[in-house]
Amino acid sequence: MKTILAVETSCDETAVAIVNSDKQVLAHEILSQREHKKCGGVIPEVASRAHMEHLSGLIKSAIEKSNLNFCDLDAIAATSGPGLIGGLIVGTMMAKAIAHVVQKPFIAVNHLEAHALVIRLLYEVKFPFLVLLISGGHCQFLIAQDVGRYIKLGETLDDSLGEAFDKVAKMLGLSYPGGPLIEKLAEKGDGARFKFPRAMRKRSGCDLSFSGVKTAVKNLVQELEMSEQNVCDVCASFQECISDILLDRVHNAIIMAEALNIRIRDFVITGGVAANNFLRERLKRHVDLNILFPPNNLCTDNAVMIGWTGIEMLRKSYVDSLNFAPRPKWELAEY
Repeated sequence: MKTILAVETSCDETAVAIVNSDKQVLAHEILSQREHKKCGGVIPEVASRAHMEHLSGLIKSAIEKSNLNFCDLDAIAATSGPGLIGGLIVGTMMAKAIAHVVQKPFIAVNHLEAHALVIRLLYEVKFPFLVLLISGGHCQFLIAQDVGRYIKLGETLDDSLGEAFDKVAKMLGLSYPGGPLIEKLAEKGDGARFKFPRAMRKRSGCDLSFSGVKTAVKNLVQELEMSEQNVCDVCASFQECISDILLDRVHNAIIMAEALNIRIRDFVITGGVAANNFLRERLKRHVDLNILFPPNNLCTDNAVMIGWTGIEMLRKSYVDSLNFAPRPKWELAEY
């Protein structure tokens, strides 16, 4: 059995987990930074300082809760990209320091791969499988062929989906993060009231675009009285629009996989926006694949997914030098 200490500091969550190859989470500590709420988005310098302030305490707490010591670990893993460079440096350097002191391997984890692979901690998912990664910083379709082997089928041409949710929320006067608030208000709204543009729909491929719907919401908000019901209707109509776009793109992704002679059974939807229940239910109703979602706490950024990906990499002897430099941009295809 292998046991890994994992660190996640790519954005505004400071997280530490201890995970083993028997699929046990021995400890999981996470601190969501509140400093960014009043700014309506993440301030990189503020996030980096918060990681520096809290990371060592979270590591200490995780070790104590697991009833292990550092010498019991088999490797140290850290998110080393993509993400905000300041936060990546904090987490990667801490993981390297621990690995050096206790003479254990260091594993640099790609944040995108961790989102894709965490489902294998929870279910018996075999390669290959289709992945829709929808988060605050990323939005893309992938075929996961194996650990470290991915085919990118399509991606957003502008905003990530999480970013689009946050920007629309800000236009409506809602706080950050906007996704959960839009989903809650949409439950009281009329999703058929406003017809927002469905960008890229009925085109080939599975690239996505959300700038058009974002602009349409902005124009509508400027001319519409923002009563409570109007806000709810905008939220519901926005979600309807997004679900239509995703459904169209999913069907094209399945066609693209078939054209590559890759038989897909499982479809994994992951990342922070995958916690949206309206989008979950819509996709489950209309996509003829075995659709799997991580639980909400493993959709958003967390260290459990980093630890599990470290386990997957360690099994294949994929370890990294202590000279590994964090990468703010790191495509899975660069493996």
